[in-house]
Amino acid sequence: MDEQKKSALEIIKSYDGPKLRIMEVCGTHTHEIFRLGIRKILPKNIELISGPGCPVCVTPVGFIDEAVLLALEHHVTICTFGDLIRVPGTKMSLAGARTEGAKIQVVYTPLDAVDYAAEHPEEQVVFLSVGFETTTPSSCLAVKNAKLQQLDNFSILTANKTMPNAYQALKGSADAFLYPGHVNAITGEEECQKLANDGVISGVIAGFTAKELLTALAVIIEKSKTGRPYFVNCYPRVVRSYGNPAARKVIAEVMEACDSEWRGLGVIPMSGMKLKEAYKDYDARIKFELPEIKGKPNPACRCGDVLQGKCKPSDCKVFGKGCTPQHPVGACMVSNEGSCSAYYQYGME
Repeated sequence: MDEQKKSALEIIKSYDGPKLRIMEVCGTHTHEIFRLGIRKILPKNIELISGPGCPVCVTPVGFIDEAVLLALEHHVTICTFGDLIRVPGTKMSLAGARTEGAKIQVVYTPLDAVDYAAEHPEEQVVFLSVGFETTTPSSCLAVKNAKLQQLDNFSILTANKTMPNAYQALKGSADAFLYPGHVNAITGEEECQKLANDGVISGVIAGFTAKELLTALAVIIEKSKTGRPYFVNCYPRVVRSYGNPAARKVIAEVMEACDSEWRGLGVIPMSGMKLKEAYKDYDARIKFELPEIKGKPNPACRCGDVLQGKCKPSDCKVFGKGCTPQHPVGACMVSNEGSCSAYYQYGME
């Protein structure tokens, strides 16, 4: 059959070349690939591994410890996304802190936390700001709104991360990346193209439907045959070369790059975001004079290795036994985007 007329599915199924190791950087990709049954159709010489694309999963233990400290010792109201509540800290999770009297409020957006602070002026409110370039703009807007309203009872605890330097840190872990479509919808193509041009890592930006994912995998297979670094945007209906200028503008106005700790990856230089000087009054670490906290993850948990593609979730001794979605030992089992959660939900070994 003419190669040009082969479907993406045929290209994937007929691949008989050298082993290809492809990292799904995005946690949503991991879950969709499982849900759609794509792993079951892959030939044995194509291996999909999970990466650090789950914001809750890469948030370090020390961040949870900071939030618990704020809740129990400073008696602030913690506003957070639901996934973070059950992530274990060194001694306890936010759920554990709540049983000891901490006030934990689940919100759906950072702006909800601002509204809560405005409605409860007698409470100090701290929003736990986690996520990649996709969610950082909304945290920036929340801070801008709080400043506009002159709220003195609102601040954020930042664990926002950016992907480019993480890609550099993971360059030897895979032959190619499936880049996260929603992150690139904000950032555009430039960084990914540069990684390919510099010979660091190849990859494609992928969407989330079955057709888009199969197309992305087929493109990786075909491009890998050339033996040269490559980059392709396979999600052009959403990702533009320039990204989202408005979102990037608000980030640049409110936040700046800083060194940041990633679970399993350690401190990656200039891979995090913190509030700029003009917005320091809304930085919870400054406002409450928090000490530097080094969290201690459970030694039985291998989330750090999973996030680097060094092992599969099922290789962890506590997976599915001591660690389940109901009783998680690590963040990768807690989050709806976590690799361990996906393996557990879909029964993969």
